[in-house]
Amino acid sequence: MTLHPDFDLPGLTALRRDLHAHPELGFEEHRTSAIVADRLRALGLEVTTGIAGTGVVGTLRGGNGAIGLRADMDALAMPETSGKPWASTVPGQMHACGHDGHTCMLLGAAEVLARVPPAITVHFIFQPAEEGRGGARAMVDDGLFARFPCDMVFGLHNMPGLEPGEMAVVEGPQLASSDSWTLTLTGTGTHGAKPHLGRDPIPAAGMFLGALQTVTGRIVDPLQPAVVSACSLRAGDPKALNVIPDMVQIGGTARAYTPQVRDQLEQGIGQLAQGCAQAQGLRADYNFIRRIPPVVNERSATRMALGAARAAVAQVRTDFPPSTAGDDFAFFANEVPGAYVWLGNGPARDGALHHNTGYDFNDDALPHGVAFWVALARQAATAKAG
Repeated sequence: MTLHPDFDLPGLTALRRDLHAHPELGFEEHRTSAIVADRLRALGLEVTTGIAGTGVVGTLRGGNGAIGLRADMDALAMPETSGKPWASTVPGQMHACGHDGHTCMLLGAAEVLARVPPAITVHFIFQPAEEGRGGARAMVDDGLFARFPCDMVFGLHNMPGLEPGEMAVVEGPQLASSDSWTLTLTGTGTHGAKPHLGRDPIPAAGMFLGALQTVTGRIVDPLQPAVVSACSLRAGDPKALNVIPDMVQIGGTARAYTPQVRDQLEQGIGQLAQGCAQAQGLRADYNFIRRIPPVVNERSATRMALGAARAAVAQVRTDFPPSTAGDDFAFFANEVPGAYVWLGNGPARDGALHHNTGYDFNDDALPHGVAFWVALARQAATAKAG
C-alpha cells in the first residue's frame, strides 16, 4: 500500500477547502474549471476546456491504449450549516456531496503521474453538472470519447460510513436509474359546499397516492429492487378553503437497476394514473422523464479497479450494497467499459450524509484517493503492456 507522498498534500487540502468555500452549480463552474485547467497546464498536460461548457480534460500521453479518470466539479443549490472555517461563502449553494474532494484527488493524481508518466495515455476528465443537470450526457454529446478515446473509464465517489483508508469495489449494479415523473389530474373546480357540481381531482389524487406502492409491490418482481416516491403535491390554495380546485399536480422519482424494471415503473405509474382519473371522470396528463440510466460496473474494468484499490488502501470491500441514488457517470460507462468505486469518507457526524446541510468532505481521504488513481493508471499500463 503506497500513499504517494510525492505530491503537495497541504496544498491540495488548502485547494479543497478553497473550492468548498466557493461552490458553483452545474454548468456554472467557471472558477473551478479555470483552476483545474491552470493546474493541469502547470503540470505539462494537454488541456482542453469548454467541453459541454465548463468541462475540462487533461491528457497525459503515454504508450498504447488510454483510460479515462473522471471527477465531478459541481455543487448543490442548498445552504450550508457545517460551521467550518471554509464553509460556503455563496448563499444557497454548497458542496454537499464532496465534489470538491473528488476534483482535488484527481488533480493530486495528475501531479504524481506527470512526474513519472505511465506507459498508457490517461485522460483526466473533470465533469460539470453531475447533480441532475446532465453534465455527463452533455460531454458525451460534445464528442468526449470521439476526441479522447478510452479503452475504459473510471469514477470514484466518497462514501460516509466507510473509513478514509477503506474502499468498496463491486461488479454489477452500483447506482440506480434516476428518473422523474409528473402527473396532472384535471377536473372542474367548484364551491366546496357543492362538490356535485364539479369534478374534484383531490379524491383521485388520494386514490393514486394510496395505491402508488402497488407498482413496486405488485408489478415488479419482488427480487428486483425498485423505488417509486411521490415528492411533490400541489392543489388548491390554503387561503381559499371553500374552493375545490380544478387540478392537482403530483411529481416524484423512480429508481431501478435494470432496463426491464425501469420500463415497468414507467408503465405501471401511468396505468395507475389513468385508472384513477377515469374512475373520477378526470383527465390525466402523465409524463415520465428518463434522466439517468443505472451505473453497472463492467467485469474487466471492475477487476482492474479492484487490483488498484488493493494496492492503494488498507481495506477493500467487495460485498458493498448498491445505492438507490443516481450518478450520470452511467452515460460514460454506456460508451466504454467502466467501473465506479467508493472511497471512505469517515463517520457521518451529526447526520451529515450526502446532500445534508452539515456535510463536509473528509480531507483525510485525499491521499487515499490520489493513491487509488495512481495505482489504477499504472495497473492499466501494465495490463496493456502484458
